[in-house]
Amino acid sequence: MNWKKVVSVLLVSAMTLSMAACGDTAGTSDNAAGTEAKGSTNTADASSDEKLVVWTLSNDLIDFGKRFQEQTGVEVDTVVIEPADYPTKVQTALLAGEKEPDIIVGEPKMLEDFFDAGFFEDLNQAPYNAQDYADQIVDYVWQVGQDDDGIQRAISYQITPAGIYYRRDIAKEVFGTDDPDEVGKLFKDYPTILETAQTLKDAGYRIFSSDAEMNVFSGDSAWVVDGTLNVDQSRIDYMDLCVDLYQNDLTAYASQWSTPWYQAMAGEVPILTADIQSNADDSVNVWDADQFAEATKGLDTTTVFAFGLPSWGVLTMRDNVGETSGLWGVCSGPAAGFDGGTYIGISSQSERKDTAWEFVKFCTLNEDTANWWIEYSQGDTVSLKSALDKHKDDENQIYGGEKLYQFWLDQAQYIDTSKVTRYDKGIGDAWGNAVSSVKTGEKTKDEAISDFYDTIEATYPEITVNR
Repeated sequence: MNWKKVVSVLLVSAMTLSMAACGDTAGTSDNAAGTEAKGSTNTADASSDEKLVVWTLSNDLIDFGKRFQEQTGVEVDTVVIEPADYPTKVQTALLAGEKEPDIIVGEPKMLEDFFDAGFFEDLNQAPYNAQDYADQIVDYVWQVGQDDDGIQRAISYQITPAGIYYRRDIAKEVFGTDDPDEVGKLFKDYPTILETAQTLKDAGYRIFSSDAEMNVFSGDSAWVVDGTLNVDQSRIDYMDLCVDLYQNDLTAYASQWSTPWYQAMAGEVPILTADIQSNADDSVNVWDADQFAEATKGLDTTTVFAFGLPSWGVLTMRDNVGETSGLWGVCSGPAAGFDGGTYIGISSQSERKDTAWEFVKFCTLNEDTANWWIEYSQGDTVSLKSALDKHKDDENQIYGGEKLYQFWLDQAQYIDTSKVTRYDKGIGDAWGNAVSSVKTGEKTKDEAISDFYDTIEATYPEITVNR
């Protein structure tokens, strides 16, 4: 293995991922057959006496695997691995020469390291000839799946631009309109967001469940440019926004991906105390809903107005909105943003590569599969252009009749994949820690930023830090 691969492997082993990339995650294995499907790509080549082992980060591919198995007779064993454990498990298996899994996946922030480590098969070569399909997938998605040499290694079935999911009923009550274009103006920039938050608080609501909802919009510049750390003004402005939201009591004080954060999608939630928020009070187990309800029963409650999520947020909302289903809309945020997306490829160690390629095509290039997934997921946004064109005028009744596919396509045109680097997760987490230390009063702004620089220098000596 060359030095570049050694560095990549070390980086991969240090990575952890966000709690939700494109739907719920769990340590799950599933190989049951699903409902009947009729695909437009040729899946007849997949031999019925074979099986496929799929390692993934979310439950989506369980459903894809079931459908593929029903159509082809190929047994699909889909293993869902917790995001924090996934990079290490893939690295351990492939460096040991394991022949399974056959299918591996990655998110944009981890793909570069996986590609450099040689984990993904070259899809440009025969018999795959992936470039023959390049014009069928949304451009930015196709580009993300390529390595630095332009070799296609993975394809995603999703586009993942960001939007703001908001309560239409609250918008009508407080602002007199639930029109997405008008509500989008309430989130057009950070000062306006603070004004919107105060108006909502005065009306008895909270703008967000957590103060980190705009994080998905904050990355409109690359963290590393030409080997140098890049902390531009937009990052500082995001820090200031989080501090203002927290210190002015404008959110429900729930951490993203915790029980109260999810519960806020369905209705009233307790406004958590500062001690609970900082973990000084450990009486609340945020992963146990019953214990949480008991521990917070004496606290004031509120209803949350909005969440900042990528397009795969329709899956998160679907599973958590409960009786508020149908009360939501989606509008644009203060900047272009995107996050996540499951990019599917073939393990370079697999001995079932032909069948694995049929599975990749089935998930990403099959219009019948895309049409099924749009309906089954209740609005996840596929990357196959023909399916998007077919559904662009669909009105999603769960979101007030919005034409969500056209909305997400409009947002996707502003996505700049050059801003994605292999350092995004680590640097982003370090910046999040800096933001938290300022908002809670643990450090001054200057102290937090200085400590952030120290962390980056110690963690990534190859990055130049200009203070």
